[in-house]
Amino acid sequence: MPFTIPDEILQTTRMNEEELRLELAVALFQKDRLTLAQASRLAGIGRLRFQHLLASRDIPVHYGVEDFEQDLSTLQSLSRA
Repeated sequence: MPFTIPDEILQTTRMNEEELRLELAVALFQKDRLTLAQASRLAGIGRLRFQHLLASRDIPVHYGVEDFEQDLSTLQSLSRA
């Protein structure tokens, strides 16, 4: 679902679209509304980079079953290559 951020909001926050998406992803992750994978996807950055961002803000990483299953699937696909 495309999401358009009005220019007025960007001007008010003094952020560009990427910065606002990143802040939204961090906030939703911190409130347990998104998994690590989902939040990093929303932010438009890799999970490792997103984890580093969280660490720099002293935000603990929640590593749930869904994240584990995604990592396991990735590792299995890499071992087949």
